[in-house]
Amino acid sequence: MLIESRRRAYLTAMQVVNWLPRTELPFAAPSRPELLVMPEPVETVPIPAVPVARTVAEPSAPAPERPKIEVPRPSLASTRTNAKPVEEAEPEPAPVKVPHIPPPRFALQLLRAGRCLLLVELPTGEPFQSRDPAYLLLKDMLRAAGLPDSPQIVGEPVRWPLLSRGTMDQGPEAARDFVQGFVSARLEDEPCVCLWLIGLPAVKFAGEADAEAFNRELQVEGLGSAWALPGLELLMETPQHKAEVWQAMRRLMARWKESNE
Repeated sequence: MLIESRRRAYLTAMQVVNWLPRTELPFAAPSRPELLVMPEPVETVPIPAVPVARTVAEPSAPAPERPKIEVPRPSLASTRTNAKPVEEAEPEPAPVKVPHIPPPRFALQLLRAGRCLLLVELPTGEPFQSRDPAYLLLKDMLRAAGLPDSPQIVGEPVRWPLLSRGTMDQGPEAARDFVQGFVSARLEDEPCVCLWLIGLPAVKFAGEADAEAFNRELQVEGLGSAWALPGLELLMETPQHKAEVWQAMRRLMARWKESNE
C-alpha cells in the first residue's frame, strides 16, 4: 500500500494532473468535490461561409537581364606558384620528467659529554660497542678536549629513511627538518655550549653544510654554535685529518672549558 505523498510523487512523475480512484484508497486524502463535477458539453455554432473574391494577377513586365561579367579564374599553375606553403604545426614539447631523488641513508647517534652534545655518524649503522675502534677514537678525542670520555647516550639512533614503504616525503629536506627537530628538542631539555657534528650526514642534515665546512665553527639557526668534524672512519684512515681536528679543537676548547669551571 502506498501512502499519499508517495502516490502523488508517482502521479507527478507520470504527468497525471487529475485522477479519481475506482475504489477507496487507504491512507488517501479526501477527494476534492470540484473534481467530481462533470463539465457540460459545449455546443458549437456553425459559421456561415463568406464568399472570397478572386483577383487575377496581371502579368508583370519581365525584369531586364543583368549583363554577365566574366571573372578571370586563376589557372592551376598560378595557384601552385603563388600559394603559400602551409606552416606545419610545431610539435608540443615533451613533458619534462623530474628526476627521482632517492632518500638519503644514514644513522646518527646523539651523545652528551659534559656541556657538549655530540651528533655522531654511526659507521656501521649500529649503536657503538665498548670495543669498537670508532668508539675508542671518540673517547680519545673527548679526553684530548678535556671532556668526560664516557659520553651518555641521548635517545635512540636517528635512522633515515624512516619508512621502507609508503608515500611520505623522505627526501633531503624532510631529513634535514627531522634531524634538526630531534636535536632542538634535546637542547630544550638541557642546553649545551657547543654541538659537535661528526660525519658528513651530521654536518649536512643538522648543520646545513658540506665537507668544505669540516673543522670550522657554524652558527645554525635553532641549534646555536656547532663544530663540524669529519667522520670517525675518515679520521682513522687519514692521519692528516686528525692533525686538522686537533688544531681546530685548540681554538674552540676554551668554550667548553670555561663552562666546566
